[in-house]
Order: sequence, then structure tokens, then C-alpha cells
Amino acid sequence: MAELAAATEVYPPPRTIQVWRTLLNWLAFFFQIFCQILRGTPQVLSYVGLRHSSFLSSNPQAPPQFKPLPVVELSEFEEESQVTPSTPPAAVPIAGVGASVTDAPPFEKLKVVLDLDETLVCAYETLSLPAIIRSQATEAGLKWFELECISSDKDVEGKPKINYVTVFERPGLKEFLKHLSEFADLVLFTAGLEGYARPLVDRIDIENLFTHRLYRPSTISTEYREHVKDLSCISKDLCRVVIVDNNPFSFLLQPLNGIPCIPFSAGQQRDEQLLEVILPLLKHLSQQKDVRPILYERFHMPEWFQKHGIPASRWTTVG
Repeated sequence: MAELAAATEVYPPPRTIQVWRTLLNWLAFFFQIFCQILRGTPQVLSYVGLRHSSFLSSNPQAPPQFKPLPVVELSEFEEESQVTPSTPPAAVPIAGVGASVTDAPPFEKLKVVLDLDETLVCAYETLSLPAIIRSQATEAGLKWFELECISSDKDVEGKPKINYVTVFERPGLKEFLKHLSEFADLVLFTAGLEGYARPLVDRIDIENLFTHRLYRPSTISTEYREHVKDLSCISKDLCRVVIVDNNPFSFLLQPLNGIPCIPFSAGQQRDEQLLEVILPLLKHLSQQKDVRPILYERFHMPEWFQKHGIPASRWTTVG
């Protein structure tokens, strides 16, 4: 019996061994997680509610991803953003970079150029619009109205045809225009024809907040795209000029001044781009001496245009 008792003291019961093994395994697991956190492993960061941010990146020159204003035509940008440089190309000089904002005199009011279709509204030919789209948009709280507009086509008697369209307002549109007009001059610039766009803008801009309205005849054609919006017709000094457009090719002549936004359609019933994304960005830009360095760091549009075959020699760098 004495020998049996001694053996029991030397060799713990099997249950105690399993507990110790389990404890050691947990300690090893937490040690691995700690080592991976020190290395900045993205998977581990996601476990603790963090993202793989720039301060943990192994490539300090990688530009920020194309957020929060992606567009359909820029889907390839996310891959390209991993290899683009973090400084503007030498062919695109930016005036005022590095200057102290606090030492500068009061700024000229920011000029914000706004596109119309798929940026502020979306419009459909009434006869071809499925009834279910209208009913779903109404249930979701989207504001819409029907509009008569003059077509460029002629009837048999040579008179302009009248088209009927259904227009859906992007959520927060009127509030967006009202707040924006408090710190910026608003310019409407659309590639749409005046016979269609003018009565539409009259409906959404009852308070005449737009200081200028420009239609398709004010656009230009280039060897790369038609209906390009040349901002130099609005101001020769582009330091404080911004264009918001769902089609980035609209501002291919001034890529450093553009904000590409998500295209709006009646199917986007929970869209919050105007008030939650675009307005705060424009407010921030209104406090800058030159908007272009910030927009470059945000979107890296020059590299995107180069990727799509538009050389830097086509860009306008006035101002």
C-alpha cells in the first residue's frame, strides 16, 4: 500500500495532465496572436475589430483606396492603387502645395460644379418606365415628379416633339444644395440638352441657388471622349474649383479637380451620398487654399486616366 501511495504522488491522475496540456495550448495560441499583431497581419487585426491601415502597411507609398466615392467605371482602380506613386506626376504642377493656409488671405469662395443626371437626379422616359420601379421608389420614400420637356426631334409638321420623363431626386438633394450654397458658388454643368435640362433644374432649384447653368453646347469633344466639361470656361484659376460627376471622363482635362461619385438610380433607395459623403468632403475643401492636393491624395485620378490611355499632355494645369 505504501508503494501504491508513492506512485500516486509521483504520477498525477490523467485528468490533471489534460488540464495542463489544454492550458499550455491556449498560452501558445495567444502567443502566436500576439506575434502576428506585432507583425500587422490583416487577418488577426480583423479578429480584434481593426483594419489593416496605412500605419501597418509594408508599402508606405501605396495610395489610399478609391473610397468613399467609387464609381462603376473605376472598378479596376483598387488593383492599380497598390502600385501607384504617392506624389503627383511631374507633368501636373499644383500651385500652392506646401503653402501655409493660416498665413494666406481670405479665400475666394469655392466653386462647385455639379453634374445633373445620375449625380443629382435620375430620369426615365415615362412610357418605358416599369410601374414596379415607381412603386418601389415611392415606398422607399424617394421623391419623384413627371416632366414635359422639348425634344431635339421634330414631328411630321416640323415642330419639336414633347417628351415625358419621370425624374427621381437623389435623397437629400434640396438640403444638399441649400447647405452647399452657404459656403460655395454652385454651377450646374450637364451634357444634357437644354430643352430637357432647363425645366428639370427649374423644378429642383426653386430658390435659384445655381449661379450658372451650362448645357451640352458648353462641352467639348476630344480625341478620347465627347461631351467633356472643360473647367477653364468657368474659371482660369482652378485652385478652388471642384466638379462632382458620376462620369470621370467628364473632367479628363482637369483630373485633379474632380470628385467621381457613385451613379444614382431609382433602385438605390437608401442612397446617402449627398449628405453623408459628398457634402462633408466639399465643406473640408472649402477651407483649403488649393483643393487639388487633397483630391489627388483622395482619388489619384491622374494615374487612373493614364491607365485608360489618356496622356498627361491632355490635362489642363492652369492655376
